[in-house]
Amino acid sequence: MTFRDVFKAGASFYGVSDLEALARDTHKFESRYLDGLIGKYPEDRQIYVERSPIHSVDRLDCPLIFFQGDEDKIVPPNQAEMMVNALKAKGLPVAYVLYEGEQHGFRKAENIKRTLDGELYFYSRVFGFELAEAVAPVAIENL
Repeated sequence: MTFRDVFKAGASFYGVSDLEALARDTHKFESRYLDGLIGKYPEDRQIYVERSPIHSVDRLDCPLIFFQGDEDKIVPPNQAEMMVNALKAKGLPVAYVLYEGEQHGFRKAENIKRTLDGELYFYSRVFGFELAEAVAPVAIENL
């Protein structure tokens, strides 16, 4: 969403915001995974910076909701939190749902349902349409 002007709102599910931070912070098993996808770190650091949404927040102009597990070792919560904080500071509508006890990919049925309902609720508020049935609201900043 930072690199294309196609969408009017979006959702991030345990997404990466800063590739460089991920290369430094991810657990040992995943530590060299990005080398094959992007390039060797730190030798190819500039590519990591150019492809990281956190460095292009100035180009982002639409509402986003973030869903994250607090025990995610693959993409730690700080990845979502740095984008949430940047969007709050920019004044864009943003929501953040952090699930206790969840990892990378949600496994608990109630959290999967809450994520689907929360995303729908977010879009209903952003685009101004009524839901067919009530769902639990999500706190949206700057809306």
